[in-house]
Amino acid sequence: MIYAGILAGGKGTRMGNVPMPKQFLTLNEKPIIVHTVEKFILNNRFEKIIIATPKEWINHTNDILKKYKIDLPKVEVIPGGSDRNGTIMSVIDHIERNYSLNDSDVLVTHDAVRPFLTHRIIQENIDQGLVHGAVDTVINAIDTIVESKDNEFISSIPRRNYMYQGQTPQTFNVQKLKRLYNELTDEEKVILTDACKIFSIKGEAVKLVQGEIFNIKVTTPYDLNVANAIIKGSLDQ
Repeated sequence: MIYAGILAGGKGTRMGNVPMPKQFLTLNEKPIIVHTVEKFILNNRFEKIIIATPKEWINHTNDILKKYKIDLPKVEVIPGGSDRNGTIMSVIDHIERNYSLNDSDVLVTHDAVRPFLTHRIIQENIDQGLVHGAVDTVINAIDTIVESKDNEFISSIPRRNYMYQGQTPQTFNVQKLKRLYNELTDEEKVILTDACKIFSIKGEAVKLVQGEIFNIKVTTPYDLNVANAIIKGSLDQ
């Protein structure tokens, strides 16, 4: 089976003084999370689309989905975890409790606040995930990347043509991700906050899928302004 996990567990502290988590803020008069979920609904390869959100916002999420006619049997809302990987594991636990897991099951995980992903990106994540077991969506780094281990001085400047900026979706073989995560120590779980990094650290290959520059993550007020400009530009065309 192919599942989607929409990661909406964040509280959006970098958005500033707003009355709700950033995924519920409006973009062109529609909540960001609705824009995102709609992209996944358009792909009929998903058995279930599971939205993981803070426990106290589950009812609000369900109300929003009903308001925008997304109260579909394949869309389910569950409580997320305390961090990103914890939220992914909450999705996997839900799948395991309610549906039988098999070795070929794939989970496409995506930030709820990246509303501009494309059908192509989703398709390639599914296709490559079925073959490789781990996929990361990336774009080529445009700026030079500077590393500083002490936050004071440059420790290295990697070659830019080797550098990529990570986006989502990230796609995983469910059984393999569960096994690798459960093998981590408590300390590793704190440090390895990105699921693709877990695969990489454990010696597993992670396939790259090309993202898009406009597949932005709406995290700050500036991002929200950019997202509204993207929406306006697409409507004007």
